[in-house]
Amino acid sequence: MTPARRVVTLPPTVSGPDAPRFARECQLRGASVLEIRTDLHAPDAVDADALAAVLPLLVSERGKPLPAAWVAAAWRVDRDLKDTKGREGALDAPSGKLLASHHAERQLSTVEALRLWERELPPDALVKHVEPMHGPEHLVTLLETQRLLTERLGVTRVTVLGMGPFALPARAVLARNNVLDYVAAGGSWAAAPGQRLLDDVVRETRGADSLALAPPLRLGILGTSIVHSRSPRIHRQPFDRIDIPEDGPVETLVDSLLPHYAGFAVTSPFKLRLARHTRSPLEAINTLVRRGNRWESFNTDTYGALTVLDRLNAMDAFVLGDGGATAAMRAVAGEIGCNLRILRRADIQAPLKGAGIWTWPDRVPAPESLRFERARVAVIAYGAPGRRIATEISRRGGTPVLLGAAWFIAQARRQRQLWESAT
Repeated sequence: MTPARRVVTLPPTVSGPDAPRFARECQLRGASVLEIRTDLHAPDAVDADALAAVLPLLVSERGKPLPAAWVAAAWRVDRDLKDTKGREGALDAPSGKLLASHHAERQLSTVEALRLWERELPPDALVKHVEPMHGPEHLVTLLETQRLLTERLGVTRVTVLGMGPFALPARAVLARNNVLDYVAAGGSWAAAPGQRLLDDVVRETRGADSLALAPPLRLGILGTSIVHSRSPRIHRQPFDRIDIPEDGPVETLVDSLLPHYAGFAVTSPFKLRLARHTRSPLEAINTLVRRGNRWESFNTDTYGALTVLDRLNAMDAFVLGDGGATAAMRAVAGEIGCNLRILRRADIQAPLKGAGIWTWPDRVPAPESLRFERARVAVIAYGAPGRRIATEISRRGGTPVLLGAAWFIAQARRQRQLWESAT
């Protein structure tokens, strides 16, 4: 099947001459369609003709009426099945331009969803059905809704989307049979919760095997605040960046995705929880591998821990934090004769000396009492979080040793081997 068209929405902060520049940048990065919405931009804030000259233009009516100039320039015109009072919408659009959409206020059964779409539509109209996802298990219902809508209307017309903090993997799975894939350009703004990043989606498309008879099982990374993760860039595709809240139902999520994923990389703060959920004998895990109808768990962080402790070259070291990364170091320290001193926040009262490892996520503030005195402190995060931690170490009198990439590469090589054994 032809890959879904990648739709990027013009952010509300971008207008005037900046809007065509944004469209050109997204086009160069692989976007297929640019959307502008009446709830995000006033009629005179953008030049619809200039935007349409760069990318096919999708104009969407959201609360405020669509300007005639937008409709004239549009590739497609998004009109809702229902107006703001729940009555049938007019669905006015020039011939060949209608995208009929519905944004449900609650999760629907497939029967309820299909009933909404019994209304007669032009045979060339596209259809978009969107529902909130209160939990990851709703993916099963959305897939059935998508299947039956496609049977009714045809494979070239239907898009079904979920929205919410657990929607990203659902949208990734649904995209295989959708006509449109709404994605985020990047940065701090997204048009809807659960959107995948444009760069991640393009990477998947370029890595796809066009000769494959069936879509491959997906891979992904599970964590909180993982926008800077390099995993989607180095592992085979498709690989999803699944960022969920720290208190989110990660156990239900991985179980609901078992039919669709070959494995997951697991990062902070879910290493301990998923170790318990999978009944692992390990204290913490960072890798899930599909074994038929169950998950098998591993901790390849031990490969990263060995690499870091070897590079640090110290027989005694303090460790800041006692989470999943610390569990991996504890497991291997004896192999190389390294004595670890595990420090929690309440344990820090005097300046720390010697060699150490910082395992706290950068999103968690360090205690104000933390100070270093001629201490070398390994940073096992990488990218922007690693740089922020390194700055914090320096500010508190220590010397940061950037070993995040070494840790990451060592454990990722082992993860790749494990995922290749998935069944």
